[in-house]
Amino acid sequence: MSDWNFMSVIICVGLFALWNVELAATLLDLKTFPSKIPKILDGLMDQAKLDRARDYQRTNACFDIIQSAASLAGLLVFWSLGGFGWLDGWARTLAPEPVIAGLIFLAVLFLGQALLALPFSIYETFVIEQKFGFNRATPTTFIVDRLKGLVLAALLGLPLLAAVLWIFGNIAHAWLWAWAVVTAFQLILTYFAPSLIMPLFNKFTPMPDGELKQQIEALGIRCGFPLTGVFVVDGSKRSSKANAFFTGLGKRKKIALFDTLIEKSTPQELLGVLAHEIGHFRCGHIRQRLAVGIVQMAGIFYLLGLATDPQGAFARLLFDAFGVKLISPHVGLVLFSILVGPVSKLLGVLANAWSRHHEFEADAYAANATGDGAALGEALKKMTADHLSHPSPSALRVWLDYSHPPLIQRLESLQHPSQ
Repeated sequence: MSDWNFMSVIICVGLFALWNVELAATLLDLKTFPSKIPKILDGLMDQAKLDRARDYQRTNACFDIIQSAASLAGLLVFWSLGGFGWLDGWARTLAPEPVIAGLIFLAVLFLGQALLALPFSIYETFVIEQKFGFNRATPTTFIVDRLKGLVLAALLGLPLLAAVLWIFGNIAHAWLWAWAVVTAFQLILTYFAPSLIMPLFNKFTPMPDGELKQQIEALGIRCGFPLTGVFVVDGSKRSSKANAFFTGLGKRKKIALFDTLIEKSTPQELLGVLAHEIGHFRCGHIRQRLAVGIVQMAGIFYLLGLATDPQGAFARLLFDAFGVKLISPHVGLVLFSILVGPVSKLLGVLANAWSRHHEFEADAYAANATGDGAALGEALKKMTADHLSHPSPSALRVWLDYSHPPLIQRLESLQHPSQ
C-alpha cells in the first residue's frame, strides 16, 4: 500500500474535481438536447432522425461516464496498491541499465492501459457505432489497425523515449535538450506523415481528372494555396461519417477528401469545405498553433525536469505521494502526467477557445473566397444531421471540449462574414 501525503490529497482532489465537472457537462448536454427540430435543420432532419440523434447522444453519454469512471477507478486502485513502486522495482530487476528499465516500465504501463481500454473500444465500435449505422469496420480491420498502431508506437516511440530518458539521466539542463529532440522529432514526423504513415491506415487515391478536380485546383490557385495533390480517402472503410483535411508542411501539402464526403455533398459544398481548410493556412493558424505548441512543450519539459530532479524537494514529494522510493526519469514522466492532468484540462479550455476563434476566421475566409457562405453552411448542416451530432450543446460542454463552435453559432457567423 502507498503512504499518502499532502501531494496525494491534492492530486486526488484534482482528479475527482475534473471527473465531476465532466459529469456535469455530460448531464447538461443531455438536458439541452432539443425536443423539436431546430429551424436551421428543417428539411435535413425529420422528427424520427432527431429522436435517433438524441438516443445516440444519450447512449454515448452513458458510455463515456462508465468508461471515465472505470479509468479513474483503475488508476486509484493501482496507485493505492503501490503499483508504480512495484512495477519500477520489477523493471529494474529485469534490466539494471536505467534506460532499458525505463522502457520496460513505460511499455508495460502503455500495454496495460491499452488492454484495459480495448473492451471499451470494441463495444464503442461494434455495438454503439454499429447500432446507429456508422461503423463499417470489420473485425479484421479493427485488429489490423491496433496491431499497426502498436508496431508504430514501438518503432517510433521507443527510440524517442530512450533518447529522452538518456538525456535526463546524463546531461545537464536535460529539459532543454529533451525539448529540442522531441520538437525536432515532431516536426520531422509532421513532414513525412502524409506520405509514410497515413497510407498505412487509409488508401489515398489521386482524384480522377474531371470538373470537380479542376474546380478544386482553381480554388487552390485563387487562394494562393501550394497544393501538390488532391486525394480521395477510403474513409468508408471504417465509418460512414464524412470529413476533409489537408496535411503536410512546406510544399508537401495535400488536400484529402473522404469518399463519404464526396458522396454526400454537392460540388459547391465541397468547395466551401475545402476553402475553410485553406482558410486555416491563409490565416496563419497552422503556424500559430505550431509555435504555441513548441513553447508550451518547453514549459512542460521544464516542469518535468523539476519533477525528476533527484535532489529536488518537489520530486521527492511527488514520488512519495505514489509510493516510489527511487527518483527516476521514467517514473517521473508518468507521475508528472498524472499530476498535470487537471491543469492540462484547464489549458485545453484556453486552447479550445482559441481554436473556436480560428474556426470562425476560417469560415469567414471560405465565405469570401467562394463568394457565398451558404454552401459551407449547407455542408455543416448535413454533417451535423448525418453524424447525429448535438445541434445545441451546453455552454459548459462547449467551454470544456469543443475545438469547433456549435453549428448554430457558425451558421449565424456565416451570414455576416468578415476578414
